[in-house]
Amino acid sequence: MISRHTNHFHAVVAPVLLGLVALASSPVLAKRVEAPAKAAPASSLTPSQRAALARDYVRKWGPYVQQVYGVDARVWAQRMESTFAHADADNLRNALRRTTYEGASAVLSGAGARLSDDQVIDSMARESIAPGTLSAQSVTNALGSAAVDLVYTPVTPCRILDTRVAGGAIAGTFSRDFNAVVGSGGNFSSQGGSATDCGMVAAGQAAVVVNLTAVTPGGAGFATAYPAGTSRPLASSVNYTAGAIVNNSIVVKLPTPLAAKDFSIYTFATSDFVADIVGYYAPPAATALECTRQFGTFVSVPANTYGFGVSATCPTGYSATGLGIEAAANVVMADSAINSSGGTIFTYNLGGTAQSTRAWAQCCRVPGR
Repeated sequence: MISRHTNHFHAVVAPVLLGLVALASSPVLAKRVEAPAKAAPASSLTPSQRAALARDYVRKWGPYVQQVYGVDARVWAQRMESTFAHADADNLRNALRRTTYEGASAVLSGAGARLSDDQVIDSMARESIAPGTLSAQSVTNALGSAAVDLVYTPVTPCRILDTRVAGGAIAGTFSRDFNAVVGSGGNFSSQGGSATDCGMVAAGQAAVVVNLTAVTPGGAGFATAYPAGTSRPLASSVNYTAGAIVNNSIVVKLPTPLAAKDFSIYTFATSDFVADIVGYYAPPAATALECTRQFGTFVSVPANTYGFGVSATCPTGYSATGLGIEAAANVVMADSAINSSGGTIFTYNLGGTAQSTRAWAQCCRVPGR
């Protein structure tokens, strides 16, 4: 009976939701708070009644989700189909009575008693973030300014945490702190990860790239990874449904300088988490030039001669940064012409006899090139 009703619900609600998301984004409907559909008996809903409640939920919260969380309303509505189909009837009705989206989501997941609308509003006020204020600049600043010029270094994928192995599931609406880098000789076994350092010995890393997986959450919701010791941003790193296994590749900024813990994971519903590191960003390290002095062959500069040229050439891959001569006291430099591969010194022999002279070039390169 449950399966037949669920299939009937999908047949009724799927085309309705897809048709409504465009309307839900219009300025008129975005401001309109829909009244809940007429309630059925306390503990049950027919597929048509469930579809009507789902329709009202999408109309009410589609614009908010798109504006604040950056998720297209159509995509969000499609992902919510399973939640609408299986949500407790009373929870679905009560969710429509909530005045905040986060509070409504808590009711749908069965955790409504633990997160009131007032708590959501207070939390937003503390974060000083209002809907619609998130911008591309906020995302850019998360990794620092362009002047930092961070360099990405990939590492072999390696597990840095697994709450199933150590620590247990993170309770809903709570955060837990973790490390993404370790000291010399350290490893990630204390947080359920590898017994190696995963190539992540602390060396000034500014951000890490990890694959974050939510494992069988207790309800629908989201998780956010953010720098340890900072305020949690109003954003999602991974969205999940009850009992699902969902992952996402994310970039997490680290504290500067590194502190006792590197990043935190907040979860809306109780869930286990697994994180595998795949790379990191760090400021480029200045490298000294590699230089060598290359000499040309000795030549005889005639007596009382001006403008006699002697040359030197750099090895392949090197560029000339300076020129000079090695000669007797009577021979001096009159001029020089330098290029990327070497150069020529034009001499003046002030003496009455020929003098043996050779040129040299100072040749440099960036190591590794």
